[in-house]
Amino acid sequence: MTSKVERWLNAYGVSHQNPANKRIHWVCVPAIVVSLIGILWALPVPAAMREVSGLLNWGSIFLIAAMIYYVTLSPRLALGMVPVTLAIIAVVTWMASLPVSLVALSVGIFVVAWIGQFIGHKIEGQKPSFFEDVQFLMIGPLWILAAAYRQLGVRY
Repeated sequence: MTSKVERWLNAYGVSHQNPANKRIHWVCVPAIVVSLIGILWALPVPAAMREVSGLLNWGSIFLIAAMIYYVTLSPRLALGMVPVTLAIIAVVTWMASLPVSLVALSVGIFVVAWIGQFIGHKIEGQKPSFFEDVQFLMIGPLWILAAAYRQLGVRY
């Protein structure tokens, strides 16, 4: 019997068979995630949130929600997402320290990465999976991690 996460990953994989599209996704999916978190990170937060922690913002809240979602799909993949999430936080905080607006930098990365994604799907000859179900936007990062798990012989 196929698990829920395997069904999602297999469905996502249907429109990600072309090697060039796969390589594009390995670059663009992480870039999109970092840029989205960067945009959310920069949004103003209520004073009460700032008082709790400098890391409590819309980006970190989104990451927590994503981790909860990932745990429901696969605790093992969610565990693998912990260092990925910490890396995302490190990259976004570094980006925020640059002498460029975090929003402007994140929006630029977001746009370029999505252009890359659509080029990949043009090469593939398939529309992006999220056109069928918006949840596929959350599956992309897991799909990459699951591929890394398979390469390392780790079960998920």
